[in-house]
Amino acid sequence: MENRIVVTGGRPLNGAVRIPAAKNSVLPLLAASMLCSERVRLRAVPRLSDVAVSLALLRGAGCAARWEGEDLVLSGPPKTGALPGQTAEQMRASILFCAPLLAKLGRAETNLPGGCRIGARPIDLHLAGLRQMGAVEWDAGPGRLVLTAPSGLHGAEITLRFPSVGATETLVLAAACAKGTTVLRGAAREPEITDLAEFLNRCGAAIQGAGSSTIRIEGRRNLSGCIFSPLPDRIFASTLACAAAAAGGRAELLGCPAGLYAPVLEILEQMGCRVEAGGESVRVSRFGRLYGAGRVFTGVYPALATDAAPLLAAAMVCAEGESSIEDVIFERRFGCAVGFERFGAKVRVDGRTLSVAPGSTLRGAAVEAPDLRGGAALVLAALAASGTSVITHPEHIDRGYAAFTEILASLGAQIRREAPLRNTSAKKTSSKKQNHLAIGPKRWYDTVI
Repeated sequence: MENRIVVTGGRPLNGAVRIPAAKNSVLPLLAASMLCSERVRLRAVPRLSDVAVSLALLRGAGCAARWEGEDLVLSGPPKTGALPGQTAEQMRASILFCAPLLAKLGRAETNLPGGCRIGARPIDLHLAGLRQMGAVEWDAGPGRLVLTAPSGLHGAEITLRFPSVGATETLVLAAACAKGTTVLRGAAREPEITDLAEFLNRCGAAIQGAGSSTIRIEGRRNLSGCIFSPLPDRIFASTLACAAAAAGGRAELLGCPAGLYAPVLEILEQMGCRVEAGGESVRVSRFGRLYGAGRVFTGVYPALATDAAPLLAAAMVCAEGESSIEDVIFERRFGCAVGFERFGAKVRVDGRTLSVAPGSTLRGAAVEAPDLRGGAALVLAALAASGTSVITHPEHIDRGYAAFTEILASLGAQIRREAPLRNTSAKKTSSKKQNHLAIGPKRWYDTVI
């Protein structure tokens, strides 16, 4: 039996969940810790597989990284510019670790980064900006990336042709300890970039304008360390909000202000959900019909986040009316459409657009998680489907959601995680007895971290 999530749908959700720290903030913060000469403590970090990959990269570079309860304690500086290549291939965000290595050691060597197969995700903006700051790219062969900065990194005037979050983070990391001043125009404005700048400033950096399209960074030779709590995960909150819309019921989402994921909440309201926001919490409920959303588009912040597109699509396939959602960032964002069809949804993908026709009746089915957010979207659709569903390859979901099935179960979902049975008997036994001796579900982080 392969690793899988089993869902029996048709049960409304009810309860409260505290939203964890944002994966998309934690990963650049882990990279930023390499710039610090003193200890860094990140509070309440979720145990995600992408976090485990990041820790392996840090340790591969010679930095210390350990868990203390829910906190991560990190200390550098890095001792080698060579990141473990096979580890870097597992995660798109591994490119972020190259900038601190260039800044501290003048060399970064690794394999080209991987990640979800949702479309072209080039790193040309990262590399172009680093070249302007004095980095040199070497021809290291297919799949390899070798960068050097023979004279160190220096400040530069850089204009991004697209407000890439990853490129903005890479160049902020590179500039924080570069010689002179860097002005980055056309920067992405996501909250996670503001979080990164706040962390670096607490460690002694001089960064102004994060959260706007122009960021000014005055390089500092050395950064200290600090204790820092990453911002809450707006995509996790969006996921649970869409789960309440799809399955019905009420979910109270604690610790994540509505402003961080306002576009999702506004669309769910238009579809017939009730959204009550106050302070650091949001309550999303749906007890009546769910209506089509019409035409919806993603965009750069503060527009609807690309990561939220499959999650909203899961709510759309449960609605009575027509909906369509176009992702302007990635051309293959809706790999989950195949799974929606197996559930019985009337969906069509045309280029970057997923269209949902009315009249769908969702029934349980066996589906495969295609990627991180698409896998989570299939779980949400399964919550609304009648009967039992099986979602395979949940390791994609583990990249961005810690204890996902446990959290949904705490809200009343009938959901469980199953792993391959493992025989621990040292003696030969009959197949019937082996079943009794087998060990049950085992979570990835029991061994990885």
